Amino acid sequence: MSTTGITSEKDRANAPNTGLEGIVVARTELSDVDGQAGVLTVCGYDIEELAHNATYEEVVHLLWHRVLPTANELQVLQERLISYRRLPEETQIACAAAARRMGPMDALQFIVGSLIVDDPDPEDESYDLNLMRAEKLVARVPVIVAMYHRLRSGQPIVEPREDCSIAANFLYQLTGAEPPVGEVKGLNTYLVTVADHGMNASTFSARVIASTASDMYSAVTGALGALKGSLHGGAPGPALEMIEEIGEPERAEAWMREAVASGKRLMGFGHRVYKVRDPRAEVLYEAAVALADETGEQEALALAREVERAGVQVLAESKPGRNLNTNVEFYTALLLRELGLPQDLFTPTFAIGRTAGWTAHVLEHQKSGRLIRPQSEYVGPRGLRYTPVLER
Repeated sequence: MSTTGITSEKDRANAPNTGLEGIVVARTELSDVDGQAGVLTVCGYDIEELAHNATYEEVVHLLWHRVLPTANELQVLQERLISYRRLPEETQIACAAAARRMGPMDALQFIVGSLIVDDPDPEDESYDLNLMRAEKLVARVPVIVAMYHRLRSGQPIVEPREDCSIAANFLYQLTGAEPPVGEVKGLNTYLVTVADHGMNASTFSARVIASTASDMYSAVTGALGALKGSLHGGAPGPALEMIEEIGEPERAEAWMREAVASGKRLMGFGHRVYKVRDPRAEVLYEAAVALADETGEQEALALAREVERAGVQVLAESKPGRNLNTNVEFYTALLLRELGLPQDLFTPTFAIGRTAGWTAHVLEHQKSGRLIRPQSEYVGPRGLRYTPVLER
């Protein structure tokens, strides 16, 4: 019998070579992705409800505790997160080394691994201590990204502030200037929107590591490794390159038709789960509109809208039934560029938001989960006999 439950040659022939599609690997209270209806639920709330109303810190509390915080609980959480912003000396040294030698995602993975240095008891896997580790990670990942960028750019480090939100402090540390209210709101919306998204590749990686009774830092470091890939968190940059290459709304449809005809992949379109428009795309589109209304950058938005329209139309004609719509990366690219972020910081900024979800999944799995150990179906040869090396 096959180890995957496929019991006949016919079953084997019809078995798709897919990445656990349709297989439930965990029960969770954190988020649910309904790809047919285009609905993302986070702890009971539609993502639009949270993105339009909540701060990132509120969503962090929601993911960790399953309820939105009271005013007092939110203040306590904010104070704790602020208290953890200053990085250990060893982590600052790691950040300086990474800025000289590494790209952003390699650097982030390397530096986050160093955060265990000031852990009070690395062997203690109690819930309370893991919650403290989660708080440190959420507080420090934005500081790491900003410090790394300043160092690699040859600019002086900007110390974190103690009087502003995660979104505002990140923008402040990146630029050294007071961020405009509209930019803070736009980034906050983005962080909320990407905080958690079902059993995606990086979250699954984090849960697998957590299921081995490994530590929180290792789980998040592993998640960063998965996020680095272009099929997961690495797509917003290429989506922006595509929009910029098209350049003018009038060129969009012809460019799309030529790209599809030549087999080129359209970045920012299609999703492994969603068969309709990604609900996060709508949220981020609205955030980009609001920011453009404040900055006056309407041309880029008009271009993106036409690229989206043309892309959806051309894909519907050339790949009928595939339902290839815009995904979260499409308007992520536009919004983050409007915020002034360099393209290679798009994925690290995604990681800032998703750290909330990763740590929540680790907490959930360590509390009630078991070792994740899937099986595989062997399709190689059997019965081979060893031949001495000189006879091969």
